[in-house]
Amino acid sequence: MQSETSEHIGITEERGEPGVWRRIYIRLRERRNWPIVAGLLVLVIILIVVLWPSKKPSAAEEEAEVIVSVKVAKVERQSISSEATAIGTIFPRHEATVAAKIAGQIRKMGLMKNKPVNAGDVIAELESRDIQAQRAEAAAALEEARVNLRNVSLGTIPQTRAQDEKALRDARANVENARAVYERRLKLFELGGISKKDLDASQLALTTAENDLRLAEATSRLHATTMSPNDRALAEARVKQAEDRLANIDSQLSYTTIRAPYSGIITDQFQYQGEFAAAGAKLFTIADVSEVIVKAPFPDTVSAELNIGDAAKVLPQDSPGTELAGAVSLVSRASDPQNRTVEIWVNLKNEGGRLRSDAAAKVVVSTRTAENAIVVPTSAVTLEAANADAGTVMVVDEESVAHERKVRVGIRTSNRVEIVSGLEEGETIVIEGNYALPDKAKVKVSEEEEKGEGEEKKEAPEKK
Repeated sequence: MQSETSEHIGITEERGEPGVWRRIYIRLRERRNWPIVAGLLVLVIILIVVLWPSKKPSAAEEEAEVIVSVKVAKVERQSISSEATAIGTIFPRHEATVAAKIAGQIRKMGLMKNKPVNAGDVIAELESRDIQAQRAEAAAALEEARVNLRNVSLGTIPQTRAQDEKALRDARANVENARAVYERRLKLFELGGISKKDLDASQLALTTAENDLRLAEATSRLHATTMSPNDRALAEARVKQAEDRLANIDSQLSYTTIRAPYSGIITDQFQYQGEFAAAGAKLFTIADVSEVIVKAPFPDTVSAELNIGDAAKVLPQDSPGTELAGAVSLVSRASDPQNRTVEIWVNLKNEGGRLRSDAAAKVVVSTRTAENAIVVPTSAVTLEAANADAGTVMVVDEESVAHERKVRVGIRTSNRVEIVSGLEEGETIVIEGNYALPDKAKVKVSEEEEKGEGEEKKEAPEKK
């Protein structure tokens, strides 16, 4: 036993292990429980040997570990526009809240909310029996005023008119009688039966009768046209007053029928049949949603680059994936002093009423445009900061080695970036897997990317 132990110690010393094991052995031998401790030590040594890696990785394995699977794309030239976005609100192009012009009970009005109507359609009717009675009274008063005016025009005092008619008849009779006497005496004078004096007397009598007739006619005309001018003016004023009162009542009567001012949809209803509508009380709201206006606040620095007619995109928030094309219709000349924004209007056709009034929508407008620019996907560029103009791009060479390239960026959109300097058209860049990718790392194109490129090559001849 001692010989075996000595051999074990000798072997241990030959391996270069320290002499501490010899001292530990001597101490354990002097104690009675040294077999247990020795067994535990042997167990620990076995565990260390099992868990310790048996060999180092080979050079081939180390090379395989640094190959990174990435997706790549070619650098292209195309046009790009910088975009600005803002959340706006959708408004109908025409919207009106209709109110009652007169007070009255609503005699007829159905449930109209969300119903389409045409211009001129009757929406509600108010009680109008009292106004119709007032109209009948006003019509009778107008007829009375017109009769009074006719009487005044023909002569205010009937007795005066009768006297004028009698004077005319007497004057005409005197003229006829004087003419007959003059004609008989003229024949007698020619036969020598009477003297010249009697003939002259009869001629004077005829002249006097004719003058009296002309005076009677002039007096009758004067009485018919200028008799009591104040009474005639008063009669005309009463006719005008009666006509105005009748027109006013007709207007009030028309107000009892409430019609749609234009074609649209009843978006809200405030009162219903049987309720009492006060003058000025709101009855319903009508909106023409065939065309809408999206009003959005943009920073004043963005609005300075916009003009009426510029293209804009609208993305309704309640319809994900929907993108509508519109045009800028108004750039406000006033700026909000609180947040330094300017209101921009974008007009849109709303066929089918897909867009809802007062809903939210994202408005995207283009401010700057670069033609024939170097453009890469946004994911390919790692910027030094969120608002920085410089960053890095991983460029893959022909040996599938990625090299870090410093670039400067220009116009940015949500998915594309303009490269001002640092890249050339046709170079291959990493668009996915470039995050924390070390410089000069070995890469390989992912199977999905290779498959996609193969499909594009197959589709190319078909397109031709």
